[in-house]
Amino acid sequence: MASLAATAAVAAPAEVTHLTQRDAAEIDEQLMGPLGFSVDQLMELAGLSVAAAVAEVYKLSEHTRVLIICGPGNNGGDGLVAARHLYHFGYRPSVCYPKRTPKPLYSGLVTQLESLSIPFIPAEDLPDDLSREFDIIVDAMFGFSFHGTPRSPFDDLIQRLISLSVIGNSVKKPAIVSVDIPSGWHVEEGDVDGGGIKPDMLFLRWFDEAVTAGLREPNAMALTTVNKEGKPSSRMVLLKGVDKQSFVWYTNYGSRKAHDLSENPNAALLFYWNEMNRQVRVEGSVEKVPEEESEKYFHSRPRGSQLGAIVSKQSTVIAGRDVLQQAYKELEHKYSDGSLIPKPEYWGGYRLTPTLFEFWQGQQSRLHDRLQYSQREVDGSTTWDIERLSP
Repeated sequence: MASLAATAAVAAPAEVTHLTQRDAAEIDEQLMGPLGFSVDQLMELAGLSVAAAVAEVYKLSEHTRVLIICGPGNNGGDGLVAARHLYHFGYRPSVCYPKRTPKPLYSGLVTQLESLSIPFIPAEDLPDDLSREFDIIVDAMFGFSFHGTPRSPFDDLIQRLISLSVIGNSVKKPAIVSVDIPSGWHVEEGDVDGGGIKPDMLFLRWFDEAVTAGLREPNAMALTTVNKEGKPSSRMVLLKGVDKQSFVWYTNYGSRKAHDLSENPNAALLFYWNEMNRQVRVEGSVEKVPEEESEKYFHSRPRGSQLGAIVSKQSTVIAGRDVLQQAYKELEHKYSDGSLIPKPEYWGGYRLTPTLFEFWQGQQSRLHDRLQYSQREVDGSTTWDIERLSP
C-alpha cells in the first residue's frame, strides 16, 4: 500500500524519504503479488509505522491526547490501525471516521477500537477549538491514490487543520501528523490549489515549542533588507503576528529598513533558537499592513511604548540621549490624564508573504538537517517544492 511511505520514514530517520505515486503502486504490486502479502497485513504494518513514528517524535508525557481523522479508503484504514497501537502505547486516542467503508476489513478495525472503548467522534461533534482538546492530530484522510477535490465533510476538516496555523493566543497548538501526504495536496505536484496543509505548519510547531520551552523572546528575528543599490542591512525586530500566509512586525516608516523596503520589497527573516539547536530562514515580499491594523496594534501596546514610538525619529542623527528623554518627559506630561495617544503617521506594520522556508536542525555529528520549501506557480496556483540540502 502507498502508506508504506510512513514505514520508510521510520526505517530511515536520518533522511527525508518519499515515494512517488508510481513507486508506491509498484511496491504494492510486488508485495501483494510475488511476495504474498495481503491488504490487511500491509495496513497493519503501515498503521504500526505511523504509531511508532508518533511515539518516537512526541513524548507521551507531553502529548497524550490524539485525534485521528480517517478517510474512507486505505489511508483511513491506516489511521484506524494507528489508533489501536497508540492506545497500547499509552496515548489517549479519539477517532473521527465520517465516511465508514462497509467492508469486513474496515468493520473489523472499528470493532477492535470499540472493544478498547476508544471514542468515535462525528465530524459535527468535534470541539470548536481543537487546540484545547488534542495534543496531536493524525491526518489519515487522503493518501497517494486520491484524485480530485475533497468533499464534505473532509473539505471542512482540512480547513480546520489549516486554521490551526494561526497564532495569537497562549494556547499551544496541536502537532499535525499526515499519513502519506498532507490531505489536500496533489500526489505529485504538492499543494497545487492552496487548500492543503502548508509548510509553515512546521514553523508554527517549532515556534510553539520555543514558546513552551520558555526561551527568552522566541519571536526575536533578524530582518535583512537590501536597498536599490544592492547594499544589505540587518537588524533584530520582534515578530508580532504570524498565520498561514504571512509574518508581521511593526516599526518606524522613516527608518533605514523602511527606506530599503520602499526601494526593494524583497526581504529575509532569520529565527535562531540556540537552546533547541534550530534555525528557520524565511524569504519573501513585503508590504505595509492596512492603516486600521496598525492603529489597532498601536493602541494595544503599553502607553510607554506608544510614547516611545512618537519620540523616536528612528535612524535620524540626534545630539544626545537627553534629547529623547526630554521629548519623552514632555509627552508623558501631555498625556498624563489618560487620554488617547494618537498613532503617528510615520509608524506602522509590515507583512512578509513567504516564498521560501529553510528549516535547520543541528546535529552533534555536524551532519545537520536542512529542509527547503520553495514556492512556485503551477497553472495559476501556488505549490511548494520540498528539497533536502547538504549541511
